[in-house]
Amino acid sequence: MINNIMMIEKTRVDPARAEKLAYYLLKSLNKAVHRYHLLANGDKILVAVSGGKDSMTLLDLLWRYRRMAKEHYSLVVGHIRTDYHCGQAVPEEWLALWCQARGLHLETETIQIAQELAQTTANKCFRCAWNRRKALFQMAARLGCNKLAFAHHADDIAETALLNLFFSGRLARMEPKVSFFQGKLTVIRPLALVEERDIVPFAEASGFPLTGEPCPIGLDSHRTLVKRILRELESENHRVKRSIFRAVELYNKALTEAKKAPSTFSQEETRA
Repeated sequence: MINNIMMIEKTRVDPARAEKLAYYLLKSLNKAVHRYHLLANGDKILVAVSGGKDSMTLLDLLWRYRRMAKEHYSLVVGHIRTDYHCGQAVPEEWLALWCQARGLHLETETIQIAQELAQTTANKCFRCAWNRRKALFQMAARLGCNKLAFAHHADDIAETALLNLFFSGRLARMEPKVSFFQGKLTVIRPLALVEERDIVPFAEASGFPLTGEPCPIGLDSHRTLVKRILRELESENHRVKRSIFRAVELYNKALTEAKKAPSTFSQEETRA
């Protein structure tokens, strides 16, 4: 099995191109790190790796970034197995070899979610993600990690903003940095400024041997609908996702400033 995996990788990998593409992706990652203060000295980061192109790209870039980062941090690779098929991913044997070659510890855990998904009337994608996220939170606590890195990229953030606007009536996005449990754990999204169209060629050049089929539930989801809308809009304006990202950022900034501003009511009005 392992020999077959390595054969697949060798037939697709293009190290020179991967190195060149990584250079540009790291510039965007570096920008996000400094804009949102994602890293600090002494961080122990659990990188959530499903094995798909996004999470493999995140892991690869964070591993490369340590050579240039001012911050000194360590990485642990967290992989959650489930009894439910959910998209394309690299084989676990290949992931273990990849991590071993780079001196990274791979922590795995298996959770059972198929029965719950079969019985729930709630959104199955949400329940699947919730269970995986819960397992990763627990893994981070067990391993003493103070940060958990997810591979959500600019497309995911723009899509989430539109999903919230269209279906929840609120303007909100996935934030690049969010603290949980009174600051004991911080979720970071270092790919926040990276677009999916730039991840695809890097994953191909890196030779990530992705196998499997797209998640069957996700094909008819609201997120897939929003993806199609954004794709159509981008045919006219390639900066659509950046505009959405910026709009929510400005909105959040305005809310923060409004909360800090003193009341504009006069003394007479407050007495009334």
